[in-house]
Amino acid sequence: MAFRATPGRTPPGPGPGHRSRIPSASFPSPQPPMAGPGGIEEEDEEEPAEIHLCVLWSSGYLGIAYYDTSDSTIHFMPDAPDHESLKLLQRVLDEINPQSVVTSAKQDEAMTRFLGKLASEEHREPKGPEIILLPSVDFGPEISKQRLLSGNYSFISDSMTATEKILFLSSIIPFDCVLTVRALGGLLKFLSRRRIGVELEDYNVGVPILGFKKFVFVLQIFKSESHPSVYKVASGLKEGLSLFGILNRCRCKWGQKLLRLWFTRPTRELRELNSRLDVIQFFLMPQNLDMAQMLHRLLSHIKNVPLILKRMKLSHTKVSDWQVLYKTVYSALGLRDACRSLPQSIQLFQDIAQEFSDDLHHIASLIGKVVDFEESLAENRFTVLPNIDPDIDAKKRRLMGLPSFLTEVAQKELENLDSRIPSCSVIYIPLIGFLLSIPRLPFMVESSDFEIEGLDFMFLSEDKLHYRSARTKELDTLLGDLHCEIRDQETLLMYQLQCQVLARASVLTRVLDLASRLDVLLALASAARDYGYSRPHYSPCIHGVRIRNGRHPLMELCARTFVPNSTDCGGDQGRVKVITGPNSSGKSIYLKQVGLITFMALVGSFVPAEEAEIGVIDAIFTRIHSCESVSLGLSTFMIDLNQVAKAVNNATEHSLVLIDEFGKGTNSVDGLALLAAVLRHWLALGPSCPHVFVATNFLSLVQLQLLPQGPLVQYLTMETCEDGEDLVFFYQLCQGVASASHASHTAAQAGLPDPLIARGKEVSDLIHSGKPIKATNELLRRNQMENCQALVDKFLKLDLEDPTLDLDIFISQEVLPAAPTIL
Repeated sequence: MAFRATPGRTPPGPGPGHRSRIPSASFPSPQPPMAGPGGIEEEDEEEPAEIHLCVLWSSGYLGIAYYDTSDSTIHFMPDAPDHESLKLLQRVLDEINPQSVVTSAKQDEAMTRFLGKLASEEHREPKGPEIILLPSVDFGPEISKQRLLSGNYSFISDSMTATEKILFLSSIIPFDCVLTVRALGGLLKFLSRRRIGVELEDYNVGVPILGFKKFVFVLQIFKSESHPSVYKVASGLKEGLSLFGILNRCRCKWGQKLLRLWFTRPTRELRELNSRLDVIQFFLMPQNLDMAQMLHRLLSHIKNVPLILKRMKLSHTKVSDWQVLYKTVYSALGLRDACRSLPQSIQLFQDIAQEFSDDLHHIASLIGKVVDFEESLAENRFTVLPNIDPDIDAKKRRLMGLPSFLTEVAQKELENLDSRIPSCSVIYIPLIGFLLSIPRLPFMVESSDFEIEGLDFMFLSEDKLHYRSARTKELDTLLGDLHCEIRDQETLLMYQLQCQVLARASVLTRVLDLASRLDVLLALASAARDYGYSRPHYSPCIHGVRIRNGRHPLMELCARTFVPNSTDCGGDQGRVKVITGPNSSGKSIYLKQVGLITFMALVGSFVPAEEAEIGVIDAIFTRIHSCESVSLGLSTFMIDLNQVAKAVNNATEHSLVLIDEFGKGTNSVDGLALLAAVLRHWLALGPSCPHVFVATNFLSLVQLQLLPQGPLVQYLTMETCEDGEDLVFFYQLCQGVASASHASHTAAQAGLPDPLIARGKEVSDLIHSGKPIKATNELLRRNQMENCQALVDKFLKLDLEDPTLDLDIFISQEVLPAAPTIL
C-alpha cells in the first residue's frame, strides 16, 4: 500500500519565461469492494486427513485411541475384550485405515506377531501403516492420567479451576478403563513428539485438540467386500450409481461425512435407530415439507468449523474464515429457532433447541460488531469497524488525510528542486516510511547522476528515483509507520476475538454434530419420499429378517419394471436357503436386495419394501463381488476363498451370510465339494447356524443330495417358463429347485453363433448322460479337406523338371506326416 502526492510543472507557455507550477494529487486506483457476509466466499481445499492410532493389548483386553487431523479430535474406545488373534484390532484397522500405529515397545508374543505381520505390509500396495514403538514408561497409568489432566484443550474454558477441569474431563474420558487411559496418554506423547499439523510452528504451539469422542464399533461391513451397490468411495472421483450416491442429498460436507460414517458403522442400538426413524417420519409428513426445505437451506451455510477453530488455535485465521464462521453461527441460530417450533418429543429437535445456546448469539454479535467484512475482503486482511477502538479510528483518519497533506509537502519539495525536474511525489510505503519520488531524467544515466544535493538516494524503481529528504525524515518522526501500527492493533483485536470464540469452541463443535445429524436425516427423508420407502421395525424377539415385497434400491431405478420379492428368515426353519435358477433370472439381485434392505435398516434409514421387520443382526458377510487387483497378488478364486473364510470364522447365529456362485473359479467338482463342505459346516451347528442365502448353478448340490435333509435347509428357485425355444423370466422367488441352468439361452442372448450353441448343448447332454464325447463328422471332414488342400498346394508348387528335386524327401517329410490327418 502506498499513498502518493504529485505536484507537476507544465510546459512553457507562449510568453517568454512563463512557468506555472500546479500541485496535484494522484492515488492508486482502489479495488472494487467485495460483498459483505453475503458475498463470495473463499473455498479452501481440505488437507488430506491423517489418522494416528495408539493401541495397547493386555490380559485379553484392548485399549484404543486415535487422532483425526480432519477435525483435530481424539477418538477412544473403552477397554474391550479381544482374542489372541486380535480380530477386533484388525477390524478397527480395516475401518479407520491409520497412517501410523503407536504402541509400547514392551509387548507379549501375540501382539508382537500381529505387529510383525502389519509391518510386512508397509512395502505393499496399498501401503500399510507405519509401526511406531515408544518406551513402555510413556504408557504408565499415572503419567498418562496426568498427561490427560494437564493438557491444554481449547474446548475447556480458562476460567475453570483445576478441580472443575478434572470433573469435566472425568465426564468425558473413562478413567476406570486403564488400557484406554494408557493409550490416550501414549497418543498425546506421540503427538507432542511428532508435532502433527504444527511441524513448522514455534515450539510453544501445541497440537490442536478440539474434543474427545467415544469410538463405537458395533457392526462391521467388510471393506474388502464393498460392492458399488453398498458403499463406493474413490478419492477424487465422482460418486457413481451406489446406495450412498442415491441417499446422499446432504447440503453440508459434514453431513456427507456423517452419512459415510453411518454407512461404515451400522448399529444395533434400538433407541438410536428409532430416534433416527422418528425424524425421517416427521419430515415425510406433507405438512412438514416446507419446514424441511427451509432447514435444508440453512444447513447449506454450515461450514468446516473444526478447520476454522484449528486455524484460530494456530493464529492462522483468514478473512474468509470470519465470514464463514459468521454465516455458520447465524444459520445455527436459525436452526435453533426453527427447531423450537417443532415437537420437542423428538430428541433431535429438543437437543438443537437446548444446546444451541446464547453463546452462539454472543459469537455472532461480536463478529458482526467488530469485523469490517467489506474492507477486510478488499485489503485481504482483518480490519475492524469504526467506533471499536478510538486510537485505531484516529490513526485511520490521519492515514486517510495523508494524500492531501502529502500534496502540500510535495509542492514545497518541488520548489526547492532543480527546475529541470517537472514533477515530484511524496509517497508513503509501510515499513520504509515517507520518500520523495521524482521521474528519471534523460541525463541521469549512471548511478553517480542520481545524486542530488540535500537528498539521500534510496533506490530506483520503474524509472522513478526515490530519496529521503529532511521533510520526509521529519514525517517519519512525527507520523511514524501508521499502517503497521493500525495493523498491529487490529491484529491484537483479532486475537482477543479469537480467544472469545475459542472459549466457546465446545458449543460450535456441538453445533456441527447436531447440524450434520439433522442434514443426514433430512437427506434420508428426501430419498424416502422420492423412492417410496417405508419404515422398518426392529424386533429383538426374532433372529433374522422378514421382508414383504422388498425391492433392490438401485435396480428399481434402472429397470422399467421391477418385480418385488419377500424374504422370511426369522425363525429356526430354513436358516440355509439354497437358491437355484437360470442365469440372469435375478438370483444375485435378490441376494443383494436382502443385504441392502437389512443394511439400510441398521443405518436408520427407511427401506424399499412394503414392510420390513429386522431382528438381531450382528454382521453381514458377503461373497458376491470379487474385487480383483494385480497389487493383491491373489487369484480370483483365492479372493473368493478369503471372503468365505471370513464368514466361516466369524459368523454367529445372528449373522447374515450372502454367497453368490461360490466355487465357480476352480474345477467344478472341487468347487462343488467346497460349497457343500461350507454349508454342511454351518448346518452342523443346528439352531446356532447363521442365516445363509446361497445362489448357485451347481444343480448337483441338490441332485446328489450333498446336503443333509431337515428343516434347516430350504430350496428356492427363480420362476421361469419355456415358450417354445424362448425362456421367459418372471423374476419371482418360489419354492423348488431349477431343472436346468439354461446356459444356452443366455449364450444366445449374448450373441454367440448358433452352431457353437448347438454344439455346446450337445456336449452338455453327452456329459450328463455319461456318454463319450466325439468330434462331429462335419468338423472332421472339414479338417481333412483343409489338410488335403494344403498338401496338394505344396505338390503343385514343385518343379518336376528340376534335376535337384528329390521326391523321396518330399514324400518322407510332407506326405507321410500328413497322412494321419487326411485318412
